[in-house]
Amino acid sequence: MSSIPSIDSSHSVTSSTDVTNKTRFLLTLWAMSCRDGEVKKSELTNKVKQKRQGTKVGVSQSLYEELQAADAIKIYKRNQTLMVSLTDTGKQMLIAALTNSDFAFDTTIIASRLGNGLIKLIRELNQGGIPTTSVKQPVIASYEEFKAIALQVYDQLNKDYNYDNLVPIYRIRRTIGDQVTRSQFNEWMLEMQANDLVQLIGGEMTDSTPDKVEDSIQTELGAMRYYTRRLEA
Repeated sequence: MSSIPSIDSSHSVTSSTDVTNKTRFLLTLWAMSCRDGEVKKSELTNKVKQKRQGTKVGVSQSLYEELQAADAIKIYKRNQTLMVSLTDTGKQMLIAALTNSDFAFDTTIIASRLGNGLIKLIRELNQGGIPTTSVKQPVIASYEEFKAIALQVYDQLNKDYNYDNLVPIYRIRRTIGDQVTRSQFNEWMLEMQANDLVQLIGGEMTDSTPDKVEDSIQTELGAMRYYTRRLEA
């Protein structure tokens, strides 16, 4: 897996404030999106407003653009409403910032939403929901090797998260990580289906977000497949 991206910082006051603002933004988005995976941009902007010299200052558009360019967040329209979701890259950036020994919030008391966001983040880390290792994993060189690892990952995720034999494809892809390319993952998963080892299932993903859809599989005919069911005993 590639190294964890970081939020750039230096020893200057301006940079320190910039890092704090980005971290506060990502943590607020994380806390707000834990239930639905996405939030309205207007609501997020309102939540991140800070008091400065007696006035409230909102999130600058440049901050949205910078984090979007870094693939930390995704911005898109749902029913004509601008929505924001946190990507896995954004989660890793948040973790890297919070675990940096030089980082500290610039207030004596943080808002309850940030404190609760930290609690949820720690819980997910403890459950293995967010990859944090920067150690590069060995490349999977063959279909046979991929098949064995994919089935092992399926069984572990199915057990740990009680998926009832319907494991999200995006969870398998993210767990395997950079051991295979995206196209090779798709090809070998489809080959496993052709060999009656698994069934790739479409339908509706109830907690769908753009990054989860992107990490699912699209067939040659354009149909989306979101879940995996193991067929062999």
